[in-house]
Amino acid sequence: MLLYDQIYTAPPNSGNVLLGRTLPSLLDEACDRAPNSHALNQWTEQGWQPLSNQAFRTAVQEVALGLLNLGLEKGDRVALLMHSDVNFCIVDMGCLLAQLIDVPIDLSQTLENIVFITQHSEAKVLVVSNLDLLYQVVPYLCGTPNLQIAIVADAPPDWQQPRSLGLDVEQEQEISACMGISQLLSQPRRWQSCPTPPCIQIFSLTEIRQRGQAQISNQQQHLRSAIAAGDLATIIYIPGATGKPQGVMLTHENLSANALAMFSGIPDLEFGAKEVVLSFLPLTHVFARVFFYGHLNYGHSVYFTTPNRVMKHLQEVQPTIFATVPLLLEKIYQRILEAGNKPAEPETAKNVKQYDLLPRFRTFAAQMFQSKKEALQRKFHLSSLGWQFPSPQFKLPHWRVYLTGWKSLQVEQTQRLLAWAIALAQQYELGQSSSGKYDLMLKLADRLVFSRWRSVFGGHLKYAICGGAALKAEIANLFAAARITILQGYGLTETSSAVACNRGCFNRAGTVGVPLPGIEVAIANDAEILVRGPYVTQGYYKNPDATRQAIEPDGWFHTGDIGVFTADGFLKITGLKKSHFKLSTGKYVTPQPLENKLEQSPLVAKAVAVGSERKFCAMLIFPNLDKLREQAQVLGLNLPDEELLNHPCILALYQALVDEANCHLPYWSLVKRFQLINATLSVENGMLTPTGEVKRSKIAEMFAQEINVLYGQENLKQKTQRHEQLNLCSPMPASTCPAYAQSLNRG
Repeated sequence: MLLYDQIYTAPPNSGNVLLGRTLPSLLDEACDRAPNSHALNQWTEQGWQPLSNQAFRTAVQEVALGLLNLGLEKGDRVALLMHSDVNFCIVDMGCLLAQLIDVPIDLSQTLENIVFITQHSEAKVLVVSNLDLLYQVVPYLCGTPNLQIAIVADAPPDWQQPRSLGLDVEQEQEISACMGISQLLSQPRRWQSCPTPPCIQIFSLTEIRQRGQAQISNQQQHLRSAIAAGDLATIIYIPGATGKPQGVMLTHENLSANALAMFSGIPDLEFGAKEVVLSFLPLTHVFARVFFYGHLNYGHSVYFTTPNRVMKHLQEVQPTIFATVPLLLEKIYQRILEAGNKPAEPETAKNVKQYDLLPRFRTFAAQMFQSKKEALQRKFHLSSLGWQFPSPQFKLPHWRVYLTGWKSLQVEQTQRLLAWAIALAQQYELGQSSSGKYDLMLKLADRLVFSRWRSVFGGHLKYAICGGAALKAEIANLFAAARITILQGYGLTETSSAVACNRGCFNRAGTVGVPLPGIEVAIANDAEILVRGPYVTQGYYKNPDATRQAIEPDGWFHTGDIGVFTADGFLKITGLKKSHFKLSTGKYVTPQPLENKLEQSPLVAKAVAVGSERKFCAMLIFPNLDKLREQAQVLGLNLPDEELLNHPCILALYQALVDEANCHLPYWSLVKRFQLINATLSVENGMLTPTGEVKRSKIAEMFAQEINVLYGQENLKQKTQRHEQLNLCSPMPASTCPAYAQSLNRG
């Protein structure tokens, strides 16, 4: 029986609970309520390609009927190895309309995991974005006996028979021999020269839609009436405790209810094309996907871009809503601080421009200060900010200021003025009342500086919705002072995205907000966050043991996160109970397999992965000093322990162990830095549990200085010097990771 003191729910007037909806019904409501000719917009080299929500619905119906025409039945799984674009949305909704279960696969997964997910889900269909992705996956499809069909979403227009993978003769022979292919496929819609496993048919998405067009007139209504809100909609694979992915099962109601509850609680959120959305997060993750369903239902204009183009497209699209991760906001925040702290540049004709401030500030200055020069100088110290008055007389028409160009954020302000505005914004606290004087100074700073900060996001942003990792309180406060509202939320794949979120008047920096309508949240006696409600998963696919461990018989789900509610009802995440942790990029890292592999070496007594809310994974290695001294003698090193742990040859030795452990890991899980620590972990010193498991929070606290060094700028220089030394003295070559273990998309 679970023990907790209180159950927390959504405060009054913070949103509505809407149950019993299927995901295709959200699209139908949008087409009837808010028709939008630019509902979905895909960026291409030729510019933005718009698609209305009515045309999107037609495409979805064609895909649904086309898939059923291939012989698929209700409940069959369709794996989606696709980019986050309009094609993904069409195929995803088409699968849902056809009562199929889609299985999105993150492009950053290793090939091993891609094959595992395809096998484990028993997918009959694999949809890939383009031929390049298909070429990379095809050699390994021999281990997927259930796979029958492969569909290429973005096939070239001239893709005609005979269809070939584009491999040379030797590659085709090698792959064919590996798969035991005895004969070539010859059916009209298959590749004639095909190194694929037997009986896998290859289609383009255009062909699938053409198959559905012939039946769309008499079958579309039947499709909708056959779907139930409780039907399984998707299986999303996340890192498991063993290192292997495990599938989270979510229904139509899980996803639709979560999206609608979230959107209903956001003030001033309008229906229709007035709300413009820029989307760059992966739709294979539940966070971006649920928000897309919400935007689709509200009839918003969604623009799909990529991470490397997001800053440019913020200026171009000028979104009113922008879903992001803390990492992007942190980068912008850091650039603001760097610009405010760096010394002022010489005012030369090349880098300084003179601007006449009269057009912008005449009305403002006249209303606020009534032409009182002396009071203005005394109260706001304008002389110290670089303001220049050409004569003793206060004359608005002659006001001029010198502005220094700042290319990275396109902000042109004097250095002193920028530093003053930053210091002012850092005093701001969300949800706290402020004095009239401070509010007046904020208005002045807004006219001079903050308006330029908003232009970084396009100038029309109403809300930046942030999830996937923790956002620092100082960042939320600073942007809030600049009237850039950030809504930080918290949730898991198992909870259909959001559990709690800041919204409207319920917004506090350093917290993840208040619970969503319809959900119950409790804090167990061991401080673990428990969740119960209509958004919680049905369990883990083909893993009943993990389901029983995570979900209690009365419906309480164990999140694995540790938290606390503030006195005014806001949830704060304070730590992790579960073994895996999340990077600031939103990616999960499962440390045990990596740690276990390192600890197989006699030179390693204990290895502890770190990196929670950091950009990358690092490792604290506690050497077995007895074995290390023996190895040092072989190398001719007779040094004290501390000198030994910093010797280039010893560092190279452990670097080789780390390189070997990094093999077969997704790129985000790779250990990029490590630190050798001369210490012993034991039950007695509180670092280990009685069962021998490491207490990660205790280790993070005890070795905080060493961890900070791993992620500090100083370590970058040390690392460069270290690698130079390693090249001179390397007792053990690093292991080479096979091509089979490489990621499909390292970018």
